[in-house]
Amino acid sequence: MQAERDAERKYVLGSSADELARLDAQAASIERPTRLLLQAAGVTTGMRVLDLGTGLGHVARLAAEMVGPEGSVVGIDQSAAALAVARERTARAGLTQVSFAEGNVLEWQPPAAFDAIVGRLLLFHLAEPSVAVRQYLQYLRPGGLFIAVDFDLGAVRAEPPLEIVDTPLRWVHEAFRAAGAWPRIGARLGPILEEAGVASVTTFGVQPFVSPNDPVGPRLLAGVVRTLAPAMIAHGIATADQIDVATLEQRMTEAVRGANAVIVLPTVVGAWGRR
Repeated sequence: MQAERDAERKYVLGSSADELARLDAQAASIERPTRLLLQAAGVTTGMRVLDLGTGLGHVARLAAEMVGPEGSVVGIDQSAAALAVARERTARAGLTQVSFAEGNVLEWQPPAAFDAIVGRLLLFHLAEPSVAVRQYLQYLRPGGLFIAVDFDLGAVRAEPPLEIVDTPLRWVHEAFRAAGAWPRIGARLGPILEEAGVASVTTFGVQPFVSPNDPVGPRLLAGVVRTLAPAMIAHGIATADQIDVATLEQRMTEAVRGANAVIVLPTVVGAWGRR
């Protein structure tokens, strides 16, 4: 258990103001795939849902819309800064069925059982994700749903290929691995849930594509590089001059438009099953 706790404390992306802004942009880009996956898994009216690693509360609010006022959602996260934003936005949206708690998801003990537990982009950062899933199965009612939503970065690329995209993506993979994260964990979600004892596991992915003139693709890719740049430099993956983070997004944007290239974003993978 100590390994997972260490991984949680060393969450490589941090919670700076820039990172929270990046998380907002990322959440917007995967809102529709996440909604689709939660609906396919069976989140519906009246359910009591737990959102693990809620961050800014994006998934908690999405789940609240799906369970309605008859249901309830609890979001848990260790970042006080993120939770402050989550509470303010949720109150502004009038979603009174949502509450938040501060704590390490690997240590927090819920006060009651849930109908569904969701973890989006959480297992990505854990050394032994199946252990965390197994821990939370006990907090599901019999027959309750465990739902994991995570990225598979293996498909990310520009089409046609561009060095300005391929090279930073290689740095991103190496930086995540150096920090103990799993950049392709989406492809392994099914086996991870099965190893944890989840029954009747189903899994599939949604693949977003971004057109050449849409600034979202370069913005998202450059944002991840910007956040991981200190780790890249510290681990000798790339130098500050090689990254040139101040101009990276603009250089990507110009290259993508010049080549009329499509940006293939990370596959958003969902896996779910029952206790």
